[in-house]
Amino acid sequence: VQLQASGGGLVQAGGSLRLSCAASGRTSRIYTMGWFRQAPGKEREFVAAIRWSGVNSYYADSVKGRFTISRDNAKNTVDLQMNSLIPEDAAVYYCAADTTVYGGPYHRPNAYEYWGQGTQVTVSS
Repeated sequence: VQLQASGGGLVQAGGSLRLSCAASGRTSRIYTMGWFRQAPGKEREFVAAIRWSGVNSYYADSVKGRFTISRDNAKNTVDLQMNSLIPEDAAVYYCAADTTVYGGPYHRPNAYEYWGQGTQVTVSS
């Protein structure tokens, strides 16, 4: 499975960005897709996840109500719509794929076997 993340950039506080993660290769093996972020000097943290079936999605408390994760079946992409951005959202965002049967703990980075290259999100105050 190969993952390619895109869509990062610079935005003012209160603004919006949409990240996209394109999956290729043996995508039929994917059970869960997740977005994580890592700010300088901090650990990688869970942001959102969605089952490849698209039935269930999950969010970190810090982004609930502001971010929306979605899947496009036709394009094999998973998008993260980020609204009402705040400076604390600034980080490198990574998409990840979990191919474990029935999925591992979606909020833990070590549950995911495949990672995209990361895309920078900068939020100015």
